[in-house]
Amino acid sequence: MRALIQRTSGVKLFINDKIFSESQKGLLVLFGTKENDSDQLLPKLVDKIVNLRIFEDLDGKMNLSAIDTKAELMLVSQFTLYANTSKGRRPSFNEAQNPTDAKMLYEKFVTLCRETELKISTGEFGAKMDIQFNNDGPVTIMIDLDA
Repeated sequence: MRALIQRTSGVKLFINDKIFSESQKGLLVLFGTKENDSDQLLPKLVDKIVNLRIFEDLDGKMNLSAIDTKAELMLVSQFTLYANTSKGRRPSFNEAQNPTDAKMLYEKFVTLCRETELKISTGEFGAKMDIQFNNDGPVTIMIDLDA
């Protein structure tokens, strides 16, 4: 299970050239799962995302979490986080979880994030999405959890 998190000053997510959802200052979270991932890792992943101290305090040091700053989260399913580029020039996505199971885990992930009481926005699973955002910092961090 992987989450690529990017600290942002705001996100706009478009589907079919129309704004589907948007968020203010916070995190863009790209979420991907691989075969055999289960929902057992989800609480740990959510805890890591919302409590990771990657927002600046008054001294400019990254000492504050999404919870501390009441950051907004934009959650987007992203099977391409499991692209394998070790052979050839075309990425293989064989490690990515099948869509049925991946959608179930994504929906559970969103539900657990909503329980944090932070403002949550989402994309649409399986849709072609255009995402506009400003990477604040820039700060981009990969969280990789294995069962």
